[in-house]
Amino acid sequence: MATAISTATRPDASEHVPYYGKYIALVPEDHAIQALESQIADALALLRTIPESKGDHRYGPDKWTIKEVIGHLIDGERVFAYRALRFARNDRTELPGFDENIYVPAGAFGRRTIADLAGEWELVRRSNLAMFRGLDAEAWRRQGLANGNAVSVRALAFIIAGHGWHHVGLLRERYLK
Repeated sequence: MATAISTATRPDASEHVPYYGKYIALVPEDHAIQALESQIADALALLRTIPESKGDHRYGPDKWTIKEVIGHLIDGERVFAYRALRFARNDRTELPGFDENIYVPAGAFGRRTIADLAGEWELVRRSNLAMFRGLDAEAWRRQGLANGNAVSVRALAFIIAGHGWHHVGLLRERYLK
């Protein structure tokens, strides 16, 4: 398995569209498994300090609530991990995009507690880590088409981590300041 983990390194720019480079750049680690693992403690430490009374807070009129941001993190991680699974398994079917602005209202995250959402995020992340740990070296390098763009499995792992850092940063800087 050492070979597979050493293949789970930072992707190069040819493995994703430029848009995702902003997320990948937020990941300090050079290995996907480390990046996904290390984020758990930091994100949960933040999420567990947010009082339930702030769950419906928005920093602007057209912005998501804190609960919706957490729900979006869950949905986004599931979608990116599903893409990674399909491509890792050598599925050549092109996958569609997803519109977070449709997913978030349909998720009705305001009916749930922050604690419940944080717990679900942790379970999704730990489940995805188990999947990623089981990949062999060849699977990490495979690519597929999602939303009309080529992306590698290892890029998707880094996109998950970077997307997490992006939204945790927004929670700290814009919601909880």
